[in-house]
Amino acid sequence: MTGTTVRIDGNTLRLPGGVAVRFVRTLRLPETGTHALPPGLGEFPVRRISDHPDTVPAEWRARGGVMVPVYLREAMWLSFAGTTQPAALQVGVGKVCAVSGRPWSDRLSHDPQNYLVLPRQPWLDGINSGKGTVRQFVAVPLGMGATVEGQVTGEETWGGVQLQSFPLNDRELQRWREAERRRSEQARTAAFSGGYGTAPQMAAVAASAPAPEAAPRRSRAAAAMGLGIGGAMRQEVYRDDRPLTDWAEEPAGRMFVHLVTPPEWRRITGEAPPPSPVDRAAYTRAGLPWFDYYDQDAEDLSPTGTLQAVRLAGDWLGDDHEPWEEPSPQQVRPLKDARGQPVEDGDW
Repeated sequence: MTGTTVRIDGNTLRLPGGVAVRFVRTLRLPETGTHALPPGLGEFPVRRISDHPDTVPAEWRARGGVMVPVYLREAMWLSFAGTTQPAALQVGVGKVCAVSGRPWSDRLSHDPQNYLVLPRQPWLDGINSGKGTVRQFVAVPLGMGATVEGQVTGEETWGGVQLQSFPLNDRELQRWREAERRRSEQARTAAFSGGYGTAPQMAAVAASAPAPEAAPRRSRAAAAMGLGIGGAMRQEVYRDDRPLTDWAEEPAGRMFVHLVTPPEWRRITGEAPPPSPVDRAAYTRAGLPWFDYYDQDAEDLSPTGTLQAVRLAGDWLGDDHEPWEEPSPQQVRPLKDARGQPVEDGDW
């Protein structure tokens, strides 16, 4: 690993530079139409590979990292709530960039952009495949060509999810900290002014407040899994408004996340896997919330031809016969503008 240690804190991965990543269970969307953001149904459990050296495959030990149990065709999203300072985060699916569709790289790129800007990007539900939309991450087995990796590269070698974080360089980080200090002082001045403060003071209070955490939306060969794609949802992948020179040239931390089937999870860890995914129609009939997020000050990245061409999981696994009920408008909630154990890295 380059730089400081990645740590696991409960089910949260903490990468150097204040980056926090959680893997969230969610409802799988129909593969037709465009939908609101599905809710979170709890976190996936995350375990270190190094804690199970006698039961994980040898190649997993070599790659290091962590593992997460997923059911066939189960959907997930990545939450970045809790990220404490600006960072550029690369997300790979089988070492294919989920933002640009390009091969995995240890360098940041603007053209096409191959990273997310945190904490502005609060989460990522899928690959960047449409203007203002993404295609949902859906777990599929390796070996049949259904993964994004298999369709883009023609091979299924890696599977899983890859993460790599870049902090601001020393100069820009110092500028950001100084700006945060000034905003904090302005907020305190407004708080002690005996009233609500002037308009500029109120703007400073809003700017200094932390971004709200997303409401709960949300040794033998193992049966490895990768990520294919499912239904489309309204979600922007934001363009970076900083020059590349603001970011560090080298990543501060990286992590390989292995996806494992529930039976293999039980065999490797001795733990019971999470229960099977919740029935979508029952969730919707219960009136529980869906979400819509929009940032009018951010610019959405255009999709790449590579990721637009990826075929749906249903094209490989067959039709989805699970019943679907669209949430009512009242169920869709607008969200904006409407220390742990170290994890060992390896070779990958």
